[in-house]
Amino acid sequence: MRLQRFLADAGVASRRASEQIILAGRVEVNGRTVSQLGTKVDPTQDRIAVDGKSLKVRRKLYLALHKPRGYVCSRAQPGKRQTLGDLLPKEWGHLYSIGRLDCQSEGLIFLTNDGEFCLHLTHPRFGVRKKYRVTVEGRVDSKIIARILQGVVSEEEKLKAEKARILTSNNSHSVVELELAEGKNREVRRLFESQGLLVSRLQRIQIGPIKLGELPVGKWRTLTEPEIKSLLLKL
Repeated sequence: MRLQRFLADAGVASRRASEQIILAGRVEVNGRTVSQLGTKVDPTQDRIAVDGKSLKVRRKLYLALHKPRGYVCSRAQPGKRQTLGDLLPKEWGHLYSIGRLDCQSEGLIFLTNDGEFCLHLTHPRFGVRKKYRVTVEGRVDSKIIARILQGVVSEEEKLKAEKARILTSNNSHSVVELELAEGKNREVRRLFESQGLLVSRLQRIQIGPIKLGELPVGKWRTLTEPEIKSLLLKL
């Protein structure tokens, strides 16, 4: 298999992040530094190490977690901020999140050590949709929804929602449900900021066919085989 896939399967990082680790010269195969993408390895025969630490393929894990506000998705934070890893058993500290929710956002997020699975759920070409429930300060009307659906330009990027509907709306605040296909950096917040509206609460409630449901805040569960297959069937 390709070296970057092995690194992803070993839980080092997602496949795309593993490519950067290879290019940085941090990987050794049988004692020799390898920095070329596409290098083939045999996990049963070759000795592979990152930063001098030998690797083995781990059992693949797939978790759904209800991220609380105030937690970051990185595995380590120098400032001792709370991370998703703090909510998991210590032996699962090698898992990484599929995509991101910013520190003040909450809701459904997946964690895995399967790089291919991660790629399928995050790469724009697969278009796995994600649904959010958003509370904003001020009134949202049909004209704002129309602009969000048509698309807006923010920081030289085109942002748009695939679906949007108003759940409640008054002069003090509004609650809107959005569905996105890509999930660019802070995309939901930037969509509303482009309309002069500030997001006060942002919760992801669904990824593909998998809903947050009754999963308590800060708790996790393993995805079932049918759920994993359903996510891949949506691609």
